[in-house]
Amino acid sequence: METIQKHFFSDMSVMLGRSMRHIFRSMDTIITVTIMPIAFMLLFVYVFGGAIQTGTGNYVNYIVPGILLIAIASGISYAAFRVFTDVQRGIIERFRSMPIAPSTVLWGHVLTSLVSNAISVVVIILVALIMGFRSAAGILEWLTVAGILALFTLALTWVAMLAGLSAKSPDGAGAFSYPIILLPFISSAFVPTTSMPTVVRVFAENQPVTAIVETIRALLSGQPVSDDIWVALAWCVGILVVAYIFAMRAYNKRV
Repeated sequence: METIQKHFFSDMSVMLGRSMRHIFRSMDTIITVTIMPIAFMLLFVYVFGGAIQTGTGNYVNYIVPGILLIAIASGISYAAFRVFTDVQRGIIERFRSMPIAPSTVLWGHVLTSLVSNAISVVVIILVALIMGFRSAAGILEWLTVAGILALFTLALTWVAMLAGLSAKSPDGAGAFSYPIILLPFISSAFVPTTSMPTVVRVFAENQPVTAIVETIRALLSGQPVSDDIWVALAWCVGILVVAYIFAMRAYNKRV
């Protein structure tokens, strides 16, 4: 056990390398994850943008935070599918029979999700710049945005680990992401919540995506950040901790 713990990070790097090779051999996963959010961004900016009143002069600036969250929510479904595939093929059982730290098998998938989603986020921001997106954020603000997006990705990826370990079919492994993808549409990501009916507005203002979107939007626009940042961090950390605990229980029970 002491040897296993000693080589935790080297074991995790091996698992990360294995999972990343799968990603780079099948770049269509990153392309697919990136295309849908970009399509949404084009649709909302050039088709609906003129009819939506947000109180800002540049609508693409307004929707970029929500588009980034949609991209991450789409990307985590592939993490769940990869874990499900490893379980079904008995690959995880083989890894568990080796003298390695058991949790590194899942951490390899989690870190791969973090890297692949980071690539998608960068591509989307580049497209947004072409569409007219501009930010007044400094280096510190950009680093804070990156940290929040990374924490959001980690939280949802551990949810994906739980889904991949619990699913009975490949479709079931990825289906959990659909409600998460819809959450930005019922938030302040595309329109202010003040325009929504009362019941919808109450839900929109008290779900995690709104706090995260408002925090990122304020950071990117160079505006003072409200208490939303603490709400956003609380949601991300809470989801991460709960998902990690249940995913590890499912992992130890399933394998």
